[in-house]
Amino acid sequence: MAATSAATLSIGATASLNSKLNSFSQSKSAALRVNSRESLPSFCGLKAASFLRCDSESSFLGNQSSTALWRHLAPSAQRVNQNVYKNLQPQASYKVAVLGAAGGIGQPLSLLIKMSPLISTLNLYDIANVKGVAADISHCNTPSKVQAFTGPSELANALKDVDVVVIPAGVPRKPGMTRDDLFNINAGIVKTLVEAVADNCPDAFIHIISNPVNSTVPIAAEVLKQKGVFDPKKLFGVTTLDVVRANTFVAEKKNLKLIDVDVPVVGGHAGITILPLLSKTRPSVSFTDEEVQALTVRIQNAGTEVVEAKAGAGSATLSMAYAAARFVESSLRALDGDSDVYECTFVQSDLTELPFFASRVKLGRKGIEAFVTSDLQGLTEYEEKGLEALKPELKASIEKGIAFTQKPSVAA
Repeated sequence: MAATSAATLSIGATASLNSKLNSFSQSKSAALRVNSRESLPSFCGLKAASFLRCDSESSFLGNQSSTALWRHLAPSAQRVNQNVYKNLQPQASYKVAVLGAAGGIGQPLSLLIKMSPLISTLNLYDIANVKGVAADISHCNTPSKVQAFTGPSELANALKDVDVVVIPAGVPRKPGMTRDDLFNINAGIVKTLVEAVADNCPDAFIHIISNPVNSTVPIAAEVLKQKGVFDPKKLFGVTTLDVVRANTFVAEKKNLKLIDVDVPVVGGHAGITILPLLSKTRPSVSFTDEEVQALTVRIQNAGTEVVEAKAGAGSATLSMAYAAARFVESSLRALDGDSDVYECTFVQSDLTELPFFASRVKLGRKGIEAFVTSDLQGLTEYEEKGLEALKPELKASIEKGIAFTQKPSVAA
């Protein structure tokens, strides 16, 4: 679209439009750009269509849903262009499927995804009890249409024409159970679901949440290769929870504004394979050796912290749902053309000698556009040792996943 004269209204930590917007003014960068000769044709929430941009880093959706954003921003935009108010409307255009939507992660995840103004259709799939979940979530007054699909016979329809597939299906971790203990059950579930994805929506972004991610992502990759549809740029292991935890713990420890904190986390998604790069924390902050060790161990064991606190009643379902929803929203923004989307994720990688590795990547319409290689440069001695220490365990988990797909199927 040709450039035209435009007026810009900034909303941020240091400025706000008016007193009504003060509660919204939490993001580091948010702006409304209104073309002075044309009214806004659409509103896509976090990612503006043609002339609106509302980027917030305070959460995966910002502080407000699209409805609230519309209510707050439209009157201010109207002062620049009187025709904006009536033409400023949400536009949802992407189709998302959640496989395992009736589970402990699946239910809150589906609710959070429903809040996205970028989604037109939300397909919820599970082997049982998903109709009630879909009916419940469908009452939320956000744009997306919710549909329920139950059992293997309906899986193909759940995946038809989907842009993003999210897979939280599987059994949760219980006290005393390691992520590796989950392998035999969850590996088979992921294999079956990814086979269906390959057959019905091979071009979709695939988000793997089912643990152990260090093994289930390689399983998914092998299945897609066997089907002839593997695109390494579109297969993601969701490790966002490690980043969310690192940001939270560092902000608490250093008394920082959480919205400003960003800690890259590399490696894998279990125990010592989780390596927070505290030296790369933004904004720059200093840590003592004791603080680095304590924070690293807490981030690595945060899942166990929740499992033990719930005393047999579940695992980290809510924080995982939040983190996964953030990654879904980032993927949708990338698909919608946002050129500034970065997330840490476990993917096929050549950053190390390992075939899969979690690191920060730039996302675009076709998936991964670039790896942020600078995160692995100039590491501290502690981080270098941590990186070398995680490699054998991560390598074993990856190989275990690949070996699983090569076993002959057992006849029922």
